[in-house]
This record gives sequence, structure tokens and C-alpha cells, in this order.
Amino acid sequence: MTLTAIILATLAAGIGSVWLAALLGFGLLARYTQHMLSLAAGALLATSFMLLLPEAFESDVEPQLLFATVLGFLIFFFLLDKAELWHHGHEHHHGHHHDHPHDHPHDQSHDQSHDQSHGHHKVHPSESASHRADHAHGGQPLGSGGWAVLAGDSLHCFADGVLIASAFVADMGLGVLAAMAVLLHEVPHHMGDLAVVRATSNNRRAAIIKVSMAGSVTALGGVVGFFLVDQLHSHLPYFLVVAASSFMYVALADLIPQLQRKLSLRETGAQLFWLALGLALVSVAAHIAHSGHAH
Repeated sequence: MTLTAIILATLAAGIGSVWLAALLGFGLLARYTQHMLSLAAGALLATSFMLLLPEAFESDVEPQLLFATVLGFLIFFFLLDKAELWHHGHEHHHGHHHDHPHDHPHDQSHDQSHDQSHGHHKVHPSESASHRADHAHGGQPLGSGGWAVLAGDSLHCFADGVLIASAFVADMGLGVLAAMAVLLHEVPHHMGDLAVVRATSNNRRAAIIKVSMAGSVTALGGVVGFFLVDQLHSHLPYFLVVAASSFMYVALADLIPQLQRKLSLRETGAQLFWLALGLALVSVAAHIAHSGHAH
């Protein structure tokens, strides 16, 4: 029963986030993007601090070890981000020299600074895939960057599946909430992936299919994670704090910086409302789950 739930939840999180990203990235729901980012940030922070960390600290593991694990993986995700930015910046620089020899220097510096400050998964969600595709010279492929993005996305999705499985083994309700949190935080990530992949083929449908295949790897991670966590049940608190550190890093390093722009008072109020809604939804769900657990 647990394994079936893991497979269904990981497929929903992995592939559902791609389809939702396609709806947003290709313009149908673009005007709701900022609201979704705020909601995702609130949900991720609440999942980390109200669900995953309390569950881990209820174990017999020394709190100092768990805090050290959180700190270590926050630094690890930071270094992973730096490596990804370096690789993406290198690919972008290489592509400009070979595919865009006549581009204006100002355009090159603008594109490089944009990519170096955001990375492929930090592309501003309100930027449409078609806009990114326009950077391709005459719609021609930009090289192997699309496949590099898909490979990285597949690894990321596999890790997400393992984390979802660890939450399901701890508690069914916790697993559902973890899958929802993954779905929310993967949407802006997949929007950037879709933009890059579409730029290499100039074909929306092909981009959606390719990124959906990468997203489906989440289910593979869930199955492997189920058996791994089942065999190493005593290490479950560590899996939970790794998941918490991952969600914290995504919320604080990826999502919230995209919301830190000068806005009107009304727009700022809307951001705070959706952020608070994300916090409240997860907090209420956590309270219900714990109440049911107590009974």
C-alpha cells in the first residue's frame, strides 16, 4: 500500500509539475506565476519547520547531529548550485562564441549576467519560453545544452523521489504533503528547463515530452528510496532533515529572491497573503495529521 502511494505521489509530483510549468511558462496562466511562487515558498518553509524537522527530532538521534546534517546539506546544495551555475555559464559562453558571432556585445553581457545570476532553474517564471527561444539564432539548436539540462533534471527528480519515499515511510500524511511541496517547488524549476529545451528544438510539444520523461524519474527515485529507507529505518531522521534542508534551500535561495523586487503596496500585500496562505495550509494539514495520529 505504501509503495503504491509512493509511486502515485512521485508521478504526480514529477510529471504534474512539468505540465503545470508548461501551462505557466507558455502563457496560459502566466499572470498567476508570482502568486504561485509566494505560495510555494510558504509551503516549503512550513513543510520544513512544521513537519519534517519536528518529525526528525522526535527520534532518539542527538539533536546536535541532526542540526549538523541540516547545516552540511545546506552548504552542499549551495556548492551544487555554484557548480551548476559555472557549468551553465560555460555552456552559454561557448554557445555565444560559436552560434552568435555577430551579436551585439551589450546583448551578450546582458544574457551572461542574467544566466550567472539565476542559473537555468532560476529563470524568472514570468519570462516566457518563447522569449528564451528567440535567443536561438534563427530557431537553430543551441548545442547540447538541452540534454545537459535534462540529465541534471533527471538526477534532481530522482533525489526528490527518494525524499518523498522517506516521508511516506514515516507517515502517510507527511508523504502526501512532501509530494505536494515537491510539486510546488519543481514548477519554477521546470519552467526554466522547458525554456532551455524548447530553445534547442523550437518545439513546445517535444520540450514538454522530454522534460516530462525527466520528471518521471521521480517515481524511480521513490521506489529505490522505499527499499532503501525500509532497510535503513534507523536512519530515517537523517533522510527527513535532508529533505528539510533541501526545501529550505529552495525556498530561501531560489524562490524568495525572485520575489524580492520593488513592488507597489498592493502587490506586496498580495505576495504576503499568498506566502501566509502557503504557511497556513501546510500548518493546518500538519495539525490535522498529528491529531489523527494521536487518536
